[in-house]
Amino acid sequence: MAATVSKHVYQINNIDLYYESYIHNHERPVDTIILIHGFLSSTFSFRKLAPLLANDFNVLAIDFPPFGKSGRSPSFHYSYRNIAHTIWLLLDHLNCSSCYGIGHSMGGQIIFNMMHQRPNHIKKGVFLCSSAYLSRIKPPYTYLSYLPFFEKIIRHKLGKTGVLGNLHNVVYDKSIIDKEMILGYTEPFEDDKMFCAFKKMIRHWEGDLPSEILHTISTPCLLIWGENDQIVPNRIGKRLAQDLPNAQFISLPKTGHLIPEERPWEAYCDIREFFFQDR
Repeated sequence: MAATVSKHVYQINNIDLYYESYIHNHERPVDTIILIHGFLSSTFSFRKLAPLLANDFNVLAIDFPPFGKSGRSPSFHYSYRNIAHTIWLLLDHLNCSSCYGIGHSMGGQIIFNMMHQRPNHIKKGVFLCSSAYLSRIKPPYTYLSYLPFFEKIIRHKLGKTGVLGNLHNVVYDKSIIDKEMILGYTEPFEDDKMFCAFKKMIRHWEGDLPSEILHTISTPCLLIWGENDQIVPNRIGKRLAQDLPNAQFISLPKTGHLIPEERPWEAYCDIREFFFQDR
């Protein structure tokens, strides 16, 4: 039975959180998956993968602030720790204390933080080309974020190659880039408030979880990488597989960084098999 898709905005922890839910209507219990997108992205990046996952699960695709359709409040603390905490508050509101987690790129670090904050509340985690091992931004760059109009500098730097150029960097098969894809990934660059919030994110960002914390995450994890990922190379996934006590690593040939766009069916099959193991 197909899931019903709905869109929501819920204010929690002094920020608006936008999320899309695919909720099944049948009587038998269905587990929930949360989807967390990557840097400068949104739930749009899961538009191919989420409907596939919704064949077997309830799905919540969440825009984490300041990206997508979520808020850009100047008073919000844009650290991984607080973003993860805020998502847990949303899940508490939705009576979803236990779920599966899938994070793409930067979204993977948010899932790791969620696992660290509430051990055993995420049953299993899938990490699609997850960012990892990045240090806190150096103080000189943090100080620069206090300069007037710094958000315009960020916007210029990030937009230098243009959306099309950025998409060419994150996919292996350039033929999948179409008008819908270009428009979907152009949207973040059209909101000045997002860049104002992003400069605060630079100040608040604490860096990725270190190896000593990753060693304590016993949750079963599946690491799916694109063999041709130019953004987060395979060696990062392989290092994560060594640092996480209970991890499997898969590499998809002829695939770049944007797995949910480029290999949704293959990712779905691997995820489904992983989540249904031991049932």
